[in-house]
Amino acid sequence: MFRGTLIRSGNNAKTVKGDGEYETAIMYLAPFTLAGSNVCPMAETAGCVAGCLNTSGRGRMNNVQIARINKTKRYLKSRTDFMAELVADLEGFVAYCKRKGVKPAVRLNGTSDIQWEVAHYVTRHIKAVHPQQETEVRFDSVFHAFPEVQFYDYTKVYKRVYRTLPSNYSLVLSYSEANLAYADKVIEAAKDTGANVAVVYRTKELRDSLTGDHLEGTERLMNRPVFNGDDTDLRFTDPKGVIVGLYAKGAAKVDTSGFVLG
Repeated sequence: MFRGTLIRSGNNAKTVKGDGEYETAIMYLAPFTLAGSNVCPMAETAGCVAGCLNTSGRGRMNNVQIARINKTKRYLKSRTDFMAELVADLEGFVAYCKRKGVKPAVRLNGTSDIQWEVAHYVTRHIKAVHPQQETEVRFDSVFHAFPEVQFYDYTKVYKRVYRTLPSNYSLVLSYSEANLAYADKVIEAAKDTGANVAVVYRTKELRDSLTGDHLEGTERLMNRPVFNGDDTDLRFTDPKGVIVGLYAKGAAKVDTSGFVLG
């Protein structure tokens, strides 16, 4: 288990399933406007506020919620300081994974939807030719600063998949029928770019009944095969061109907004 100030590994039941070749560290912030400013810009449109995983598992604990709010407030107060803190955590996680003999994987948006690939510059102190010297290097993003790390996220900001993302950053679109205009935009983005689409089903049984087959309502959901997305969280290892089928957890079990299907 790695415990940084912003990212941690080993405390998410789903990511632990994928431990072996990789170990995943996740950063959990306070979603939507819980910390005073919206870090999930499509949350209301996509109807995922009520069904957010923020309160599932350990997230229901008061001290966990306070920690997430405090982290998010640090991000909102000074992005520069926050990114420096994140760099320190990532350096520590990379070293931890090297000692353990596993590959590092990181989800920065455990409970947020921040566009880390845009306007999130970082600096690192890189060893120079002489072993006793270091030089400060500025990078466009943490993805460029840490090419040895595989980053991945779910996103409801569909315009993100149209961008030329760093090779070590994988995005999966998140579907919702709370707003059919939004749903159509997600489908359009998936068709245009080939991005996979995560769909949350009411029950595990419903998800399983569709896995390996084609979704009903093929006009809306592209007639893509459904892939079981709960066996592991390593979305960058999924087949291309699939619906990543998930079943509802936490507050999502009773969600009726259209974010959860079935």
